[in-house]
Amino acid sequence: MDTPIADLSFEDALKRLEEIVHKLETGEAKLGEALDLYEEGTRLRQQCSARLDAAQARIEAIRLGPDGRPAGVAPFDGG
Repeated sequence: MDTPIADLSFEDALKRLEEIVHKLETGEAKLGEALDLYEEGTRLRQQCSARLDAAQARIEAIRLGPDGRPAGVAPFDGG
């Protein structure tokens, strides 16, 4: 892979991770390559997880007023 993991979009990182999982599950990679792929996959998973956490932190929930109408937004609490 030529593009640094930090520069990949979420979708591209996830696609690469799926490719790695496929290679590891099918046994296409020899031991040395499999270890390198596993390490890359770990970094990709961490990158995807960090991007999802950041996206969740930006999500806002619509707050309703006493009359049931939208009254503004509040940070999403994940619960």
